[in-house]
Amino acid sequence: MTKINENFLKLKASYLFADIARRVSEFQAANPDRPILKLGIGDVTEPLPDTVLKAFHDGIDEMADRNTFRGYGPEQGYPFLREAIAAVDFQSRGAPISADEVFVSDGAKCDSGNVQEIFADDCRIAVPDPVYPVYVDTNVMAGRTGANVNDRYEGLVYLECTPENNYFPSLPSTPVDVIYLCFPNNPTGATATKEQLEAFVNYARENKAIILYDAAYVAFIRDESLPQSIYEIEGADEVAIEFRSLSKNAGFTGTRCAYTIVPKKLKGVDSSGEEIGLHALWSRRHSTKFNGTSYPVQKAAAAVFTPEGQAETRALTDFYLNNAKHIREKVQALGLSCVGGDNSPYIWINMATDSWDAFDMLLNKAGVVCTPGAGFGTCGEGHIRLSAFNSYENVVEAMDRIAEAL
Repeated sequence: MTKINENFLKLKASYLFADIARRVSEFQAANPDRPILKLGIGDVTEPLPDTVLKAFHDGIDEMADRNTFRGYGPEQGYPFLREAIAAVDFQSRGAPISADEVFVSDGAKCDSGNVQEIFADDCRIAVPDPVYPVYVDTNVMAGRTGANVNDRYEGLVYLECTPENNYFPSLPSTPVDVIYLCFPNNPTGATATKEQLEAFVNYARENKAIILYDAAYVAFIRDESLPQSIYEIEGADEVAIEFRSLSKNAGFTGTRCAYTIVPKKLKGVDSSGEEIGLHALWSRRHSTKFNGTSYPVQKAAAAVFTPEGQAETRALTDFYLNNAKHIREKVQALGLSCVGGDNSPYIWINMATDSWDAFDMLLNKAGVVCTPGAGFGTCGEGHIRLSAFNSYENVVEAMDRIAEAL
């Protein structure tokens, strides 16, 4: 009989969001007449912006004409999209990123999970706690950890994010090879200053480490003093890979388009100590296992980077930030401490009680779905995450229900 990859057996029995879905399904089955408002999973609710939608239709129309039909496209992405990304997201802010360092894909979740394949099995990995589960689970699957003991995997280095350090991780106290960072953070909504990112970049340069920087929520930053790319930090293009997504700023959760930046200056070493470019490794992995994002989707994505698209996506993120502001203000009025909700669509609330108990209480008493903090790690215990991705009317009603339940 064929042997399995036993690293999968180390994983916790259920993926966080699958467990939430199961509990909500059971509640709905038992209470079919009680309406539920979902502020849990960060899925968008508003339609695609007009400029994006028109470009999407144009791309589909091109596929219906023999003269403009396209088959397989370049695995790295069409140049028209990569050039727009490099110019608007990076070069406009002084970040030294070129179009040939951009890799278009079907999701930042996929890229942040797949990127570990280009690193050695014995790399020492550092992750924040709380943490987006994909960073941890994919390294468990790859065999870089021991067993899960008391909700932490042996072999990982956990960088704790707590109320005491304002939910920003300290530098690793032991040597590591790879560091995962996410700002604005999922789940906490915390942001990073230039000085804070400089400390991590300097650490990585001094210790020959690589930073995997998830910037999927960067479009929600409104504080202009905050960096919007790690490449705004001098030297970061020598030590960092950055992940971006169109899911939350342009409504592409169901359309699927993202991009990863792998600078050509970025180096690793082989077993003999020879330096190897990570750009070439990721390109090889990407072209081997991915056939490219569809042409109409890339056509729609390129519209995001036009002046009209930028204005419309700004309005879309403003809409969600207005929801987040309402949540944050209501939470604070209830006397609860929280972070996020100003430069992030997530609000991380300190409930000072078991987070799954808080989840069940809000579900049963208020009919509101949140995300329990314990699902993101040991330091998430006692917290819940609320998402601003819903209609304003539903957000107002949900917060009124929560206020009544508490």
